[in-house]
Amino acid sequence: MDAVRIYGGNCLSGQTRIQGSKNASLPILAATLLIDGTCEIVNCPDISDVYHMLRLLQSLGCLVSREADVVRIDTKRVAECDMPADSVGVMRSSIMLLGALLARVGEVTMEYPGGCVIGKRPIDQHICALRRMGVEIMEGPEEFCARAERLYGAVHELPFVSVGVTENLILAAVLAEGRTVIHPAAREPEIQALCEFLVGAGGKISGVGTDRLVIEGVRKLHPVRFHVPADRIVAGTYLAACMCAGGRVFLGDAPCGQMESVLACAEKMGVRLSPSPEGLFVEGRACKKPPGALVTAVYPGFPTDLQSLFMAAMVFSGQGGRIEETVFENRFRIVPELVKMGADIRVAGNCASVCGGRPLHNTIVEAQELRGGAALVVAALAAEGTGIVTNRHFIDRGYEDITRSLRELGAEIELA
Repeated sequence: MDAVRIYGGNCLSGQTRIQGSKNASLPILAATLLIDGTCEIVNCPDISDVYHMLRLLQSLGCLVSREADVVRIDTKRVAECDMPADSVGVMRSSIMLLGALLARVGEVTMEYPGGCVIGKRPIDQHICALRRMGVEIMEGPEEFCARAERLYGAVHELPFVSVGVTENLILAAVLAEGRTVIHPAAREPEIQALCEFLVGAGGKISGVGTDRLVIEGVRKLHPVRFHVPADRIVAGTYLAACMCAGGRVFLGDAPCGQMESVLACAEKMGVRLSPSPEGLFVEGRACKKPPGALVTAVYPGFPTDLQSLFMAAMVFSGQGGRIEETVFENRFRIVPELVKMGADIRVAGNCASVCGGRPLHNTIVEAQELRGGAALVVAALAAEGTGIVTNRHFIDRGYEDITRSLRELGAEIELA
């Protein structure tokens, strides 16, 4: 069945380990196409988005195997081939195969990628940037074809910061002829992980962690074994669960150094936090109103992926708060579902005002995208009665087993 049943009203107590990062794993898996040999990706999360990426790699001729959290990818037999439309259509991250395949085989035909309905996220910037590197692109109504006999380094002055465009350009540039400059480059930890993977394989990238990346193309990369860092968004999700329901939990391997803006906001809302190299200890529940608006921004600002989860925490804080969404225009799709549960939330443009202090009552609500679905589950933990969140497949895109992890933290939750 495609739903989650939650028995609400209980405080949390327990510990769970944070899985490997979804947003780091996907571009790293795409990057294996640049390497003639077998790579091992350790701590790779067992989620549906990774499953679809591995299907795409297999369709291109890769030999893929998995043992526990280690994925092995042998790319020696990569050849030009059609990718499964169902995997391309459901996963936005399939677009990053474009740069890697152009570098490997010189030609790509693919459908326009899909994913969550959280905003426009057009691919025109990917196309414009790759054209500067010598790529010829022919666009059709349902698919496009890209060709390049050789990729050439270029200077990219991007009109805005984009994680996806930055990743695609890195993948295209690492084997290109000459120097590539990307500015402003995204600074997310997932970008840094991709660069570390490629440098470990012999790539030449400087400026990692800054908004100006310089890539000197090399002739060849070598196989590498790489450990994927923990998922900061999953860690933020279970932090938000404690903020809603209250309790004492430990999030093992939580990447606290990547979560400064999130931890600062949680502490302002009244939660006690103890970060350490081993993870994050969380105690209490949200009971205060954050000063000023919670404003989403590119890293190191507050991540848009956690906006809906902190909205849920504001509902239970007793004092509410205000959210300004600056990244994706459809991140407030969760609001009508929270209102069904009794929340008082007013949306005007890209701002939402959350009135706290109203008890929520569980009912049947519908997940419409990945993080909003997780936020509905988190809200249901603290609401009264028994609730059901439908469309679990959205949640499975980014969480290995959200019911298992929340049960480890003391929640009463099961598949429905």
